[in-house]
Amino acid sequence: MKNTIVKDTIAITLITLIAGLALGGVQGITAEPIAQQRQLAKDEAYKAVFADADSFETIVSEEDPEIEAFLDESGYPSQTINEVVQAKDASGNPLGYAFNVTTSEGYGGDIQFAMGVKDDNTMNGISILSIAETAGLGMKADTDEFKVQFADKNVEKFEYTKNGATEDGQIDAISGATITTNAMVNGVNAGLCAFTYEKGGN
Repeated sequence: MKNTIVKDTIAITLITLIAGLALGGVQGITAEPIAQQRQLAKDEAYKAVFADADSFETIVSEEDPEIEAFLDESGYPSQTINEVVQAKDASGNPLGYAFNVTTSEGYGGDIQFAMGVKDDNTMNGISILSIAETAGLGMKADTDEFKVQFADKNVEKFEYTKNGATEDGQIDAISGATITTNAMVNGVNAGLCAFTYEKGGN
């Protein structure tokens, strides 16, 4: 009886060890391609919000405590700046900044997007990186009809309206998806705050 228990224990231990090594091996094999795909998605998003840029130089590569403190003070505690890159022309001259932003106020959870801001504070637009809102409602945040509202606008901050936008700083709310609209507007405003910080206006 004891021999059986010992044999079973050894067998289970070996199976667990082999399974663990196999999973570790798979993770090691897939980690790099996944990281490459994520980087490619970011690069494409930055290019989408800064078509005039010839290159992008990383300024902030991860969440920065000082920027996050500035966002908190400015009223955006639910938003995170994941990365900041400076857009440059073919001669290396700076054109502005692209920001990788996450807003946690979405109806379906976090929404991650890129946004571009020229040096004169003009928004180039936004490009969604990750979103899981309700189909037919919040997912409309990833349509050109919604995103174009942020393009070519030079404002200190945006606000949404349900009565039809009449000013540059107003965004038409997505019908039936006020929470998603609010999340996107706050996310963009957080990016504009980060722009002010990077330009030395903190």
